[in-house]
Amino acid sequence: MKVTVERSELLRSLSHVHRVVERRNTIPILANVLIRADRAELAFKATDLDIEVIETIAAEVATPGVTTVPAHMFYEIVRKLPEGAQITLDATGDRAVMVIRAGRSKFTLQTLPESDFPDLAAGDMTHAFALPAADLKRLIDKTQFAISTEETRYYLNGIFLHVAGEGAGAMLRAVATDGHRLAQVEFPAPPGTDGMPGVIVPRKTVGEVHRLIEDPSGEVTIDLSATKIRFTLGGVVLTSKLIDGTFPDYGRVIPAGNDKLLEVEKHDFEQAVDRVSTVSSERGRAVKLSISGGKLVLSVTNPDSGSATEEIEVGYDADPLDIGFNSRYLLDIAAQIDGDTAVLKLADPGSPTLIQDKDAKGALYVLMPMRV
Repeated sequence: MKVTVERSELLRSLSHVHRVVERRNTIPILANVLIRADRAELAFKATDLDIEVIETIAAEVATPGVTTVPAHMFYEIVRKLPEGAQITLDATGDRAVMVIRAGRSKFTLQTLPESDFPDLAAGDMTHAFALPAADLKRLIDKTQFAISTEETRYYLNGIFLHVAGEGAGAMLRAVATDGHRLAQVEFPAPPGTDGMPGVIVPRKTVGEVHRLIEDPSGEVTIDLSATKIRFTLGGVVLTSKLIDGTFPDYGRVIPAGNDKLLEVEKHDFEQAVDRVSTVSSERGRAVKLSISGGKLVLSVTNPDSGSATEEIEVGYDADPLDIGFNSRYLLDIAAQIDGDTAVLKLADPGSPTLIQDKDAKGALYVLMPMRV
């Protein structure tokens, strides 16, 4: 294999594929990226056996061929080469090496045979549909923070993607929860989603897809079955296994009868929570909300360091209420509110609270209270 490629194109492509490769591998070939040169194209493939990313770019191919080299080292070499450099990749010799040349720089990397490289066979995909990249980005942005990191509850370690409703009213819905907070986002289901199985997209896959959305004005094609999902964004194809588990009946924790409405200016609320939580303990993080009339008093008491209170004006005309929340969770949800006003629908100090953006439909958040 001998090929010449422009440095910026090569770096951009490697930045997409090398992230999938784990830093520590017990199987040597999984530390490598597969490089295939054919006609006027250069294709890269990387995998961790759960996710596979393939990207194809244009290149001057003098000699077609295929090889594999250490992914992270290859990426670092290309990253450190000067901008505008023309890079030649040469693996035409008999020795198991690939030579990288750019100007006066020369690197020699050990290779492994491409026959050892695993293939994450996608199999037959039962459903296919397209989404505007901006919609997929919003769907991830608004739910990713609530994905559980607790490995024992593996079925919560991703976003539950499914269709809710039927016919013209069907919605493509994404839900994530860690048991303390829940995020749900939905928009009209695109053509091709009829009868689609509900799938749990793993946390790592969600993160990689989010990073790949570099142009929100583009389109993403999604193919899926009950066990795999494939995202196609321009010249990048990401295939992933799905989490084999049952997502809980999240509808049971979304409160329907919360009748105490609190309207608060999002920016003021966010700033106040952030300020008073400065004195909270790392373990507790509890902030107390005392609501009565048209005011909200936020307070934090930490026996080890002190206390803080702040009062802000709000819209509230129900009975007075004291309720506590984890301040970090409150800030995470507040960050998802795009409009100027957040609406908190409360019931009592022991029941979950529903939080929504007053100006935007399609997204809701549920937060469990804390004892304070």
